[in-house]
Amino acid sequence: MEENKSKIRAHDAIVGILYLISAGLTFYTANLSFLWIAVGVGALQIISPLTKFCPVYFVLNMLMPKTQPIQNGK
Repeated sequence: MEENKSKIRAHDAIVGILYLISAGLTFYTANLSFLWIAVGVGALQIISPLTKFCPVYFVLNMLMPKTQPIQNGK
């Protein structure tokens, strides 16, 4: 379980960065269309427990093969 802590932290960091990028681009450009990034990430986070698929965990599972897979669709 200790190995998964780094994967969970990486997931949280990636998702947080995507939210900050969305907010930063919206603020910097005054273009509200960049908020769709945050909406998309939020929708994926809401759907993820139901579908047991998360694109971020999918990539992290491939990059960290020696750890236990998280939300790999099973």
